[in-house]
Amino acid sequence: MCPDTCPHTPPCPPADAHDHDAARLVAFHPEQGWGLLCNGVVVFEDTGELLPDGRSRPAHRARCAPAA
Repeated sequence: MCPDTCPHTPPCPPADAHDHDAARLVAFHPEQGWGLLCNGVVVFEDTGELLPDGRSRPAHRARCAPAA
């Protein structure tokens, strides 16, 4: 997968890049709550991630600002 064989122009960011979640979605399974990005990262519905090297990242949902 990316970056060695990424067919997209411009190429998708690699899995170790800060913006790795900007890679294109190549497989999507909403019924199971996950998708596979071109760079090998598995993204989950709760915003958690599984990196190609086996490391995981916890969910990182955006927080809303408190009401004034």
